[in-house]
Amino acid sequence: MKVEIWSDVMCPFCYIGKRKFENALAKFEHKNEVTVEWKSFQLNPNLVTDISINTIQHLAESKGWTMDYTNQSIQHVTDVATEVGLNFNFEKAVVANSFDAHRLLHLAKKHKLQNQCKELLLAAYFTEGKNTADHEVLTNIGLQIGLDANEISNVLESNQYADEVNNDINYAQEIGVRGVPFFVLGNKYAISGAQSIETFLAALTQTWNETVIVK
Repeated sequence: MKVEIWSDVMCPFCYIGKRKFENALAKFEHKNEVTVEWKSFQLNPNLVTDISINTIQHLAESKGWTMDYTNQSIQHVTDVATEVGLNFNFEKAVVANSFDAHRLLHLAKKHKLQNQCKELLLAAYFTEGKNTADHEVLTNIGLQIGLDANEISNVLESNQYADEVNNDINYAQEIGVRGVPFFVLGNKYAISGAQSIETFLAALTQTWNETVIVK
């Protein structure tokens, strides 16, 4: 059974949703027969990478929020992340366009290393405060998961996989995706947002029963 997940590297609830889904999958009886494919999505495709400010400042400025309200919102998200074992450091997070990170994910998909790549990209952004638009950072992530240095360089220094990223984004628009994370299970059911572990587990079970067992 295939699960497709539209997600962005700079989306906090995408990381939280990833962890919740993984926790649900770990409890799923047929977990070894589930394939996960990460799909590209950009919350802000026109975002210009800016290492001079952190994500908290950028969020306040772009949303027109006061710093007090912004900090309250950040604290809420951080607390939710902590509940699933994630350590968010928004004060260190770098404002970075995610397009090249998505291209790296497509290279990782080619080598069946996409989930490992996704995890390291999210950790780099939310926990480690790394610039996930920087080619050196992306190269190091690729090397960590076992990708070839020359192949990484060839991708990052070209437009390779740009069409694949755009195709993911365009298809998401066609099927009505307005926010991420967005999960499509067995090409049959959709779940939007970082839902509870119980919700994901129930969806996995229902999709399996209605698609795989029927076949």
